[in-house]
Amino acid sequence: MRLDIVWWNLDQSSATIDSLREHLRQDAVEQWAGVRGLRLKFWMADRDRNRWGAVMVWEGDRPQVLPPNRASELIGCPPTHRSVFTAEAVVEGAYALAALHGTGPVFTA
Repeated sequence: MRLDIVWWNLDQSSATIDSLREHLRQDAVEQWAGVRGLRLKFWMADRDRNRWGAVMVWEGDRPQVLPPNRASELIGCPPTHRSVFTAEAVVEGAYALAALHGTGPVFTA
């Protein structure tokens, strides 16, 4: 499995965590739902450090064709930080939610 982690520092951008959250509400999340090989994607916000990011968990190699990176367009620059890792081991714990799709503040506000 492959993990991609990206962060943007929003200090020099007109985009805010709230504006990016609204972007997710519109249609950005659903565009990723059908991407082959994507096991999980979650978007992250760090209000204390004014950062926005995402983690993508892939079953194997990341496909060449992905949905448009609207976050980069809205923020006005490529990610400040990008890392790629190999998952050495994976385990799923005991959990109450049957599925994670549609959870998070984007969907509850």
